[in-house]
Amino acid sequence: MWQVNPILLEPARADANSRTLDRNFNRHIVAQILVVEDDTETAALIRTALEAEHHTVVHLADGRTALDRLAAERFDAATVDRMLPGLDGLTLVARMRARQITTPVLVISALGDVDERIAGLRAGGDDYLAKPFSPAEMVTRIEVLLRRARDYPEDGFLRAGPLELDLVKRKAWVMGEAVELLNKEFRLLEFLVRHAGHVVARQVIFEQVWGRYFEASDNLINVHIARLRRKLERADWPAPIETIKGEGYRLAVPDQDA
Repeated sequence: MWQVNPILLEPARADANSRTLDRNFNRHIVAQILVVEDDTETAALIRTALEAEHHTVVHLADGRTALDRLAAERFDAATVDRMLPGLDGLTLVARMRARQITTPVLVISALGDVDERIAGLRAGGDDYLAKPFSPAEMVTRIEVLLRRARDYPEDGFLRAGPLELDLVKRKAWVMGEAVELLNKEFRLLEFLVRHAGHVVARQVIFEQVWGRYFEASDNLINVHIARLRRKLERADWPAPIETIKGEGYRLAVPDQDA
């Protein structure tokens, strides 16, 4: 049902199927990418690197024009500079998300300190790259975003056993009953659903849900897991999230565990 990236699992559990999974994970994707950058030299650098990997590149230098283009046309990914004329990069990304434009975004900026990176991610960016950057690293980050988006369901819903998640409206149901979730609870549940039936390490959960720029906290994860368990538990599903001692957590899906 879901493709599992072995790097998200504990190494001991990933080794057995790593060759097959790695081949699927690393399969090259040719994509149409929007580059929103007002600096001509940087735009040329990005275009050259992406076109060398056979991607199609559309370049725009204005944030407002880019928002209109993204609303009218489908792109597989976008790079967005922080400082843009017309509409700054963070406002552009925030308005994209408000309009439910789900195009994966790599925010690129000369502002590279931790607070700026966090602001970029919180605005709706999927990744953040500070200038000056390596073209090879930029391409790799874009390709990671493309692989993630490849696994996004066409109807916008994720399903696992009695769970159903609407990824656009950020809503969840258990056995048809709506569940009220806070933003981080939804992101945590989405991550567990995407890897349903598999053990995922605590550190990986933290990086995927809270981000690599936050200091990991066992208590923070414990609190969110406990709250999520209480909201998901049903008489026919008393232990939705299992703790695997010394390893991590596992979303126990009834039809997968039968």
